[in-house]
Amino acid sequence: MELIIAWLKASWDAININRDLMIWNTFLAVIPLLLSVWLFRRSKPKGNWSRSPFWWVIFAVFVGFLPNAPYILTDIIHYIRLIRWGKSDSIVIFALTPLFFLFLMVGWQCYVISLMNLGYYLEKRHRHNWILPADLLSHLLSAIGIYLGRFLRWNTWDVVARPDDLGRSLARTLSHEKPLLAIGITFVILTLFYWPTKQINLGLVLRFQQLTSKNSPS
Repeated sequence: MELIIAWLKASWDAININRDLMIWNTFLAVIPLLLSVWLFRRSKPKGNWSRSPFWWVIFAVFVGFLPNAPYILTDIIHYIRLIRWGKSDSIVIFALTPLFFLFLMVGWQCYVISLMNLGYYLEKRHRHNWILPADLLSHLLSAIGIYLGRFLRWNTWDVVARPDDLGRSLARTLSHEKPLLAIGITFVILTLFYWPTKQINLGLVLRFQQLTSKNSPS
């Protein structure tokens, strides 16, 4: 029993090292998901209200916060760092690995579902040919946002708080080969990961609909 208690305490201590960071980044990843539901999934939009100036302001906020969701994937560096610190294999396998897997998947799914909601919005408005360009543009903007956040340590709210400094930093970033290479690689990763995840999600939704239709009273 003492060994179990000691292991649980050591696991909790290891988890607590990144607890606040994981909670905060998860919160930031959920924001674009919630905004996408409000923007793109509202059941009965009235007239042109959904495209009012207020709608476009919220849409701009959505775009600004969207990179925070896939940004969580880069937090894998904290998992690697914990392993390098010499945590025991049992703590890594049974405590840290499941936790970080869940953490990464939550962020990634927030991103994928947000874009699926955008696609739903475009489809309902008969803009099917806009879905792929919108996805690719989202991947590109997210790749830029991830680079600015991970390597240059900019935050989403700096768009409002420090727009001039952010603009100069972005201009310098887009004028050098190494940042462009990092952004390009990130764009490719997002693009390659997004499509199969989207298909899996659509398959799960379809399966759920089939099950609920079978169980519903005729």
